[in-house]
Amino acid sequence: MNLVLFDLDNTLLAGDSDFEWAQFLIRKGVLDREVQEAKNVQFYEQYKAGTLDIFEFLDFQLAPLARHPRAQLDAWHREFVETTIRPMITDKARALVRQHLDGGALVAVVTATNSFVTGPIVLGELGIPHLVATIPAQEGGAFTGKPRGMPAFKAGKIERVDNWLESLGLHWGSFERSWFYSDSHNDLPLMTRVTSPVAVDPDDTLRAHAQAAGWPVISLR
Repeated sequence: MNLVLFDLDNTLLAGDSDFEWAQFLIRKGVLDREVQEAKNVQFYEQYKAGTLDIFEFLDFQLAPLARHPRAQLDAWHREFVETTIRPMITDKARALVRQHLDGGALVAVVTATNSFVTGPIVLGELGIPHLVATIPAQEGGAFTGKPRGMPAFKAGKIERVDNWLESLGLHWGSFERSWFYSDSHNDLPLMTRVTSPVAVDPDDTLRAHAQAAGWPVISLR
């Protein structure tokens, strides 16, 4: 059996679902544009620079989930997927996912973006059966605005993947080959864990690392 892991934002998506979800809520008037848009842009720039404090960011990103009923959140999310996410999914991305699924690999998305935002995208739009993501905490069926457990960010992705594989009765040694496709230098910890890392439309730091290491560099745009 082979293991195939995909990052989501700016990898399978030609854009960032985390950033765009906040922008969507700003356009809907759910979040205050003057205050929240500047914060959203600031966090995104910190992510690209590799300086993001993930817990500070999650306080910002998960707060709206705690302020609104789940039915309203789900309705907004359906609109978000239709208007914002579907145009970000390219034919090349769909074809690569289908190639690995048809080949019988165990396929998952591993993303720092929380599972509320990413679950319907990964399962519903991309047809990928497994999601390893940052988990929003809940109490009594309502979101608390905090994460549960380790966020799936940087080295946290390895911990989350380890736990997911263990839940399936598997481990890294269960696989003949393993792939991880990503665009970001933030994912270097997990990329160095697999046998076949692939840089997808990479940032400058990852591109330089991939070229030095002899990793494939591809585009899904």
